[in-house]
Amino acid sequence: MKRLPDRLGSRPRILFVGINPSLRSAEVGHHFASPGNPFWRLLYAARLIPTAFTYRDDVRLPSCGLALTNIVPRATRAASELSRAEYAAGRARLARSIARVKPRTVAFVGVTVYRAFFGAAATPGPGAKPQRIGSARVFVLPNPSGLNAAYPGFRDKLIWFKRLQRYTSLREDSTCD
Repeated sequence: MKRLPDRLGSRPRILFVGINPSLRSAEVGHHFASPGNPFWRLLYAARLIPTAFTYRDDVRLPSCGLALTNIVPRATRAASELSRAEYAAGRARLARSIARVKPRTVAFVGVTVYRAFFGAAATPGPGAKPQRIGSARVFVLPNPSGLNAAYPGFRDKLIWFKRLQRYTSLREDSTCD
């Protein structure tokens, strides 16, 4: 399976960081492609994007001032299949990407990926965090997966995506090319 490309642009307002691609995402070449994952619907419902997207539209994110990557590039059925060495290499790669693209905010898509990056310095739960990565502020979203027992419903997750929208002061009329 080939590697899923990052969707990066220069100086994005928000860089979303996932754990790693699903097998489905790697198969189709697009992020958050699993049928049950509401990531794209959450972005639209929170007004982080001006029109409804599907996973096929992930290539449009940079034109919206948004970016998307994963801490580990290898696709798996479950994040539990990833090794400590993969996370360590991913932390270094992610830090280089952040330094290169200079996002205003890094939004970790799930507490697991946030903890994987910050380790013991990670503070519990979703929301704005005290850490910075370079000049980028840090925000944690609940993992949008339907398997997330702590935030099982769409509305439970949407609360946090809306808080991210307010936190980043995105204009509701932002457009994408």
